[in-house]
Amino acid sequence: MTDAPASSGLKVLVVDDSHTIRRSAEMFLKQGGHTVELADDGFDALSKINDFHPDLVFCDILMPRLDGYQTCAIIKRNPRFARIPVVMLSSRDGVFDKARGRMVGAEDHLTKPFTREQLLLAVRSHGPVVLAPIGEAG
Repeated sequence: MTDAPASSGLKVLVVDDSHTIRRSAEMFLKQGGHTVELADDGFDALSKINDFHPDLVFCDILMPRLDGYQTCAIIKRNPRFARIPVVMLSSRDGVFDKARGRMVGAEDHLTKPFTREQLLLAVRSHGPVVLAPIGEAG
């Protein structure tokens, strides 16, 4: 039997060009027991996804150089990373924005600004299922 409470948390990559959004998401996710890596644009995310191997990616849509749709499409086209759930982040919540996210492979869309509860609910909804070891009732 091991004491490893951190193992119940997921590895989450947050991609957003806003320092405020990145730091808020990081704080909320760490409070939820998750390990967090931050990227400030799509290119940064693509290099970090290779090293960090996240269980879940939150990706802003409107970013310079490589936007969220392009970033998500590249992640989903790579066989090594295609199964990683991607949740798009945007201040726009129109039907078109959500549909375009689905077209590039995103699992969901979270509207900014988000609350701690909304972010952690998205992690529970889209992160991999973590089973407790046999004999440990939750």
